[in-house]
Amino acid sequence: MIDVHQHLWPEAFVDRLRARREPPYLDGWTLHTTCEAPYDVDPAAHELGKRVALEQDSGTTLAAVSLSSPLGVEELGDADLLAAWHNGAAEFPEPFRAWASVDLLEPDVDGLESLLNKGFLGLQLPAHVLGTPRGWEAQAELLRVAERVGRPILVHPGTARPTEAPGWWAPVVDYTTQLQAAWWAWHAFGGRRSYPDLRLCFVAAAGLAPVHHERLTARGGRLGTIDPNLYVDTSSYGPQGIDAVARVLGIDQVVHGTDRPYADTTELRQGDAATAVIRHDNPHRLLFGSGTSTPERGVQ
Repeated sequence: MIDVHQHLWPEAFVDRLRARREPPYLDGWTLHTTCEAPYDVDPAAHELGKRVALEQDSGTTLAAVSLSSPLGVEELGDADLLAAWHNGAAEFPEPFRAWASVDLLEPDVDGLESLLNKGFLGLQLPAHVLGTPRGWEAQAELLRVAERVGRPILVHPGTARPTEAPGWWAPVVDYTTQLQAAWWAWHAFGGRRSYPDLRLCFVAAAGLAPVHHERLTARGGRLGTIDPNLYVDTSSYGPQGIDAVARVLGIDQVVHGTDRPYADTTELRQGDAATAVIRHDNPHRLLFGSGTSTPERGVQ
């Protein structure tokens, strides 16, 4: 089983968050961010030994972990915090491997390529910066690097807007609308024409954006053919949501992602054959392309 979407913080990253005095920062294990209420992090969720044991018990052969984009780290200009993430994640034992992130204020394109060539699976980008066609256009250098070295892009929710709404508001409203906007912006931008070989995955079923393709058609748009290099993961959704998305995109574009430790594996009731392709075959194609074996860290 391959899980394309998890989060796990290296010790050095936790230490750096505790050293900060402005959001995002940790006070003990209480996380403070710019836009969301303080959140009490479960220390066990980031205890490496326990997480390895959990994945072994689950039968996970590869768990792809990423920086938590809602923290806003990509737009802080805190090089030490980003370095703490990459240096620590590079040392995670099996089955963990990591997505790279970049400082979006001053993107280090050469540094990204180096990370990808050293075994990082691909590049995570926060959805809130991709919510317009111009947003995708602005990331052209990063997208070209990922396409050139054959690594995918993971689109993940970014920072939420300030609100006095309940605690569930950001993940239920902000995160899904960010993903939907990024999905539609990719299509409006004509991303596939610009990057014909780039593989992308939108987490959380792209906020169920594919389900709205009927509305696209009703308003004069057109879905076109199924894009074999465009994927959505299953995190935070169950049988109803994933079944609806799969009816639009096809089962081959759905990949297993849990968002662990914030969520877990959901039984999708798709049948044994579909479950097998969602949990292994499709994630493998997303991460490594068609007809390839799983490369070792840093091996091209």
